Amino acid sequence: MNKVTSVEDYKIVSNFQALRKQLLEDKYSDRLEKPLAYWALPNDRRLPMAFLGRTIKDLLATPFEELSATPGIGQKKISSLVKLLSRATKDSPPEVPIGDEATEAERVVEKKKTQLTGPFDPSIVSEALWSQWIETVHKHDVGHEKLGRLAPTLQALPTVIWHTPLSHYMDYSVSEIRQLRTHGEKRVRVVLEVFSIVHQLLADAGTESHLSIRLVPKFTEPLERWVLQALEGSEVPSEEEVRDNLTIPLLNQTKIDAGDTIHELSEGRLGISGAPQSVRQQSKRMEVTRARVYQLLEECSKVMSVRWPEGQQLLASLVAKYQGEGVPKDKTRLLLATVELFFPGKRRLADEDTGA
Repeated sequence: MNKVTSVEDYKIVSNFQALRKQLLEDKYSDRLEKPLAYWALPNDRRLPMAFLGRTIKDLLATPFEELSATPGIGQKKISSLVKLLSRATKDSPPEVPIGDEATEAERVVEKKKTQLTGPFDPSIVSEALWSQWIETVHKHDVGHEKLGRLAPTLQALPTVIWHTPLSHYMDYSVSEIRQLRTHGEKRVRVVLEVFSIVHQLLADAGTESHLSIRLVPKFTEPLERWVLQALEGSEVPSEEEVRDNLTIPLLNQTKIDAGDTIHELSEGRLGISGAPQSVRQQSKRMEVTRARVYQLLEECSKVMSVRWPEGQQLLASLVAKYQGEGVPKDKTRLLLATVELFFPGKRRLADEDTGA
């Protein structure tokens, strides 16, 4: 047993000296003033807490014997110190916990599987990885984009930060975000996830002086193409065309962002699967007040105000076109109802005052 311990100690010392020599090379000078904690992950175990606040430069200037003699630092924590120093030599930030003994190939495969099929894991976000994401946002000048615009679903994002720009968090470290008032684990998770998504989209994108990148929810692109074609066309689209190209895509996004109840209410209100339902009918069926139904339906416009704010002006232009051409309202019923539900502007639903 003593021989094994001696061999393990020798390997740790040897690795420390090799990493010390490597990190003192000029190419690594940019990381010497960073604390060891910069390369730690939230789910790392057996972290050498006594060293996390010290800079790489300070640790490398301390003899190994003195480090290993630090109170509370045993062989396992010294081994963790060496692994953190090893991370500091990598150009890519750490994304796997210290205890993970998988091969590099297995790590790559697992990372891709998680990105494609699994939920986002905030425990993999080190300060180094966060800094890389911040740099990507800076590089592509997208700090003005809102969290609600980019989140996979608004159901996971508290309403109060739907309109918060990415720049709001860019001066904080991950640990500081976790300590912000009202920022529990759920809120921190979705903030980190949005930055992760932006980084994955833009990390490999070049920057050309004559081009810019626009980040938009995927569902909006076909909607905008259809509205622009309708604005340029001479024919009034049929109700079926409006349903398939405008109303249903908006309803589908509402289901993603606001849930099944609001989706079902909105679908009934617009008459997608039958005759349009009045608020009076819906309130009676749900056994709630009409005010509550209006409150639920207003979520549709709140969702679109952050998801597709451009839709307000585009659809207003389309409605104005048909009104200017004297198109009868019965030919634009679904278009008008859809616009009124999702983009009411200063108006409320038409029948609110009539008690319909």
